[in-house]
Amino acid sequence: MLTLGSLPTDRPELELTFVASGSLRAQTAEITGVVTVAPEQLLEDGVPSALPDGSLVLITGISPFRLRGRITTVLDLLLQRISRDGGAGLAVSAAPGARQPFPPVIVDRASGLGIALLITSAPTECWEGVHEEIQQSRLRFAERRAAQLSSLLQELPAQLADSRAMQRIADWLARVLDCQVLVSEPERVLAASPATAAEQLAQAIIRQSVDGVLPETLSGPHTQLISLAPASAADTVLAVARRTPFDEADLRLLRHAAKLLGLVDQAHREYRAASGASQAARSAAFELLLDGEVEKARRVMANLAPGLLETETARVFVVETQPSRRELTVRRCRTSVGQHALVVPAPRDDRRILIVQPIRPDEDSGEDVSAELTRLVGALGPPSSLGGSGVYSMALLADALHEAITAQRFAAFQPDSVALSVHGSDLVSLLPQAEAQHWARRLLHPLMRDETQWESMRETLPAALAYPYTVAARRLRLHRNTVMRRASRAAELLRMDFTSISDRIAVALAMELVTQREGSASPRLAGAEPPSLARLLDTPQVHAWAQTLVRPVQADRRDLQSTALAWLTFDAHVEPAARALGLSEVTVRSHLRAVENHMQRDLATLAGVRDLQFSLHVVTGQPDLPSDQQGLSVVAC
Repeated sequence: MLTLGSLPTDRPELELTFVASGSLRAQTAEITGVVTVAPEQLLEDGVPSALPDGSLVLITGISPFRLRGRITTVLDLLLQRISRDGGAGLAVSAAPGARQPFPPVIVDRASGLGIALLITSAPTECWEGVHEEIQQSRLRFAERRAAQLSSLLQELPAQLADSRAMQRIADWLARVLDCQVLVSEPERVLAASPATAAEQLAQAIIRQSVDGVLPETLSGPHTQLISLAPASAADTVLAVARRTPFDEADLRLLRHAAKLLGLVDQAHREYRAASGASQAARSAAFELLLDGEVEKARRVMANLAPGLLETETARVFVVETQPSRRELTVRRCRTSVGQHALVVPAPRDDRRILIVQPIRPDEDSGEDVSAELTRLVGALGPPSSLGGSGVYSMALLADALHEAITAQRFAAFQPDSVALSVHGSDLVSLLPQAEAQHWARRLLHPLMRDETQWESMRETLPAALAYPYTVAARRLRLHRNTVMRRASRAAELLRMDFTSISDRIAVALAMELVTQREGSASPRLAGAEPPSLARLLDTPQVHAWAQTLVRPVQADRRDLQSTALAWLTFDAHVEPAARALGLSEVTVRSHLRAVENHMQRDLATLAGVRDLQFSLHVVTGQPDLPSDQQGLSVVAC
């Protein structure tokens, strides 16, 4: 952009000299062209009827001693025309070293109108073509500025709330104006380009806040501060600085960028406010669900997600990740399952995300949601993990949450970091497999030494341990005496008493590990002392599983735990357990049905009794487990 003070930059002979010391405003006045007129033309035809805005009027071929008389009047009229049409200034040709060519009355008149008076010593022919050069220069400048504005618009995000939009605009501004850029609030930096801009511009911002420097004023050498939202009293400020001064075109571009940054800043503020309100409402709805206030929760969510909670059952999932990644994970969860589930960050744990999946009668049990969450946790990788509950009534989501949290605790120990519905988890799969195989094979070694004997035991023993001998014989299509003989032989070899529920459970577990879980003990365990059953159960996964089963039993106002322990102590017989507890048999049976309901286990099966015994032992230390030395002593002989 050419001005009176910079015309021309590449032709020194055309340098203009101000008659009086030109003001900053006069020196920076933009020139759009040069209009040359001869004195004779002015005297004969008068002043031009119109002048282009920003024109420099050059009177050629005039002597400083001839600017008297009638020409003075014409010059006065010309100054008025220049002032009316927005001209840049009035210049005359004069020999080098000539005295003041303008009479005092014209100097005073120009000063009153704010028009610069200038002298050029260049011959008239040197000014030929200057107008065209200025026009070409302005065209190139306009094209460059249009390209810059187009580039600036390209930096606008598809969504104003885009968290990276402000940084991209700051980077663009730093690149185009070759300056340092900082967008900041009093508490934090929103964008900086380059990264060191915050350090360089901190003093300018502090000066503005302390000295009260007005926005958009020069607050330091080649530094500009612009408030992005002065109307709303927001404290966001754009600060830029560079080694060379900003011209008017640079400042205009800077103001355009500031407007876009202001829009982005406003969008960020409004998005944060709306998002915060939405998040607060969702968190409130979740808390109401945990308190059993289902109808209130539905009213809270009615506008945010119409119909989402209008079901009678639901599942709960818990995702755990690193605190620094939780916000990102929340957004991913909402993107993946937000249309079908309520997603909230846990209020008292900065690592967890809680998800409620309403289950409709015509849908499966949230398999789509669990599959999406499983994929998400797999993509996040360790240490992220996922736990899920079974299907619960909406009024019992607090219990579902307990189950999901417990599942998540031992999900971290699973290969895929996922554990869904702990109540349905198989205890055997939670045991350390190599150690469990070592324990089982050493326990069953007396039965496995003879291959023919082992085949008959492998066929008969699991059913004989799980059912009365008559039922086992019918299921196996064997004679009852055959089943009794084989079971007695096994008990004799193992030195165990199969009338004891604890012994039957231990041998049944060992049989399941050896016959149904393909594998063998790890080579590194060969020859080593086998672990005890108690040690097999002493793992984080089993502890989490046991706590989930026992917690609702312990929470019951009735002393169900004492009843269950007494029942197990008397080998699952109700009568002696009732006498020991001083309760009626009806009460004991009622308590056992409540235990079954809480634990979702069938105590008429050996597997159900096993889960009750092992979970109580892990949580309370009772009942005692059978000694592994009973079977191992035979091996040592």
